[in-house]
Amino acid sequence: MEIASLLTEQRNPASARIDRLPTEDMLRVIADEDRKVADAVAAELPHLARAVDAIAQAFEHGGRLFYIGAGTSGRLVSA
Repeated sequence: MEIASLLTEQRNPASARIDRLPTEDMLRVIADEDRKVADAVAAELPHLARAVDAIAQAFEHGGRLFYIGAGTSGRLVSA
């Protein structure tokens, strides 16, 4: 699978023209998209709890965690 085909690497149609929206509409788009994140996290809480427990156990045995993220790239529009 190519990275370009991943959903996380696609432009978000909801924010495709965000730079041309009135400020309040722009903020509404951002808030609506942020709400989706909270809902997605809530749906995965059982899996996240298992991961946190496994990570905590690994820490107790000298393990390490490498956390890497990309930020708000889904909201950015290239000129």
